[in-house]
Amino acid sequence: MSRPSRRTGREWPNLLVIFYTLAGWPCGIWMLTRPEIWLNALGVLLTAHALVYSAYLIHDCAHQAIFSAKSGNDRLGVLMTWLNGACLASYSRLKKKHLRHHSERVDVVTFDYRAALRGTPAWVRRGVLALEWAYLPAVELLMRGMVVAAPFSFGTAADRVRVVLLLAVRVAFFTALAFISLKAVLLYALAYLLFLHVLRFMDAFQHTYEVYASRSLEAAAPDPRRDLRYEYENTYSNLVAERCWWLNVLVLNFSYHNAHHVRPSVPWYRLPTLHRSLYGEKDAQVIRCRELLASYHRHRVSRVLAENYGTVSASGNRAGGFLGAVGVSFLTAV
Repeated sequence: MSRPSRRTGREWPNLLVIFYTLAGWPCGIWMLTRPEIWLNALGVLLTAHALVYSAYLIHDCAHQAIFSAKSGNDRLGVLMTWLNGACLASYSRLKKKHLRHHSERVDVVTFDYRAALRGTPAWVRRGVLALEWAYLPAVELLMRGMVVAAPFSFGTAADRVRVVLLLAVRVAFFTALAFISLKAVLLYALAYLLFLHVLRFMDAFQHTYEVYASRSLEAAAPDPRRDLRYEYENTYSNLVAERCWWLNVLVLNFSYHNAHHVRPSVPWYRLPTLHRSLYGEKDAQVIRCRELLASYHRHRVSRVLAENYGTVSASGNRAGGFLGAVGVSFLTAV
């Protein structure tokens, strides 16, 4: 296994994924504008998947797992934020927030949506819960809305100008797309919702960490007892499939999460090998996605205001009591 300092970003798996993402996004949007329904359906799936890959490329760039140079990873990471809209947040804050998740073994949130919802009128909470019941990711949309609103509450003048300019660019893009095809804009919204569901499903069941809410990314979370054993026992590898390895590539091997936490700078395409070398063929922290789908459905409302992520059983229906996380995406940093 080569060391991160030897990576150039020119390894064929990286080149293939970067090309697929950069080509798939505009190609998918073009399909959305076409009159053929079958092209529209393929366009929704392709656009959503390109957005998923753009997010996980940002994740690998934050860990310097694509290029050896920090500048190369940062440039690619920023480019990917433009595809999925995460550019409205500061890339440096996105990266700092996620790296704290690794170093302090907590889920760091810079906007405590639970506290915010509890402070709103009851009809607002009921509205959010109703949307979540209908499989509309209201919390994720709320988090992204706060990214836009935050600079106007406690940011600097430069932060406000930056958000306004970036928002204007994105509004102009989708306005131009609407002139070409209003249907394409609506279908893009559907693709974006699918993208959010994929990310939140993967995020929901990878940890039973504590949540640490802090707007300041410099304030250290308390409790030094979160050691390596705590990290392993509260991290789960939600594999899409164990034998059909290529299915995990659909989420850029983000599902090999325990292995990723052991060596965060290992590139996505080497995680299956690392996982097998660390855990062999069987590991107690592996929970397959098909076991988690029922929990994702059953607890889609209760997890929104739950105080913790629930528990994972040692045997039987292991995922039954696993409520999962909400609002912990590495793409949002207020």
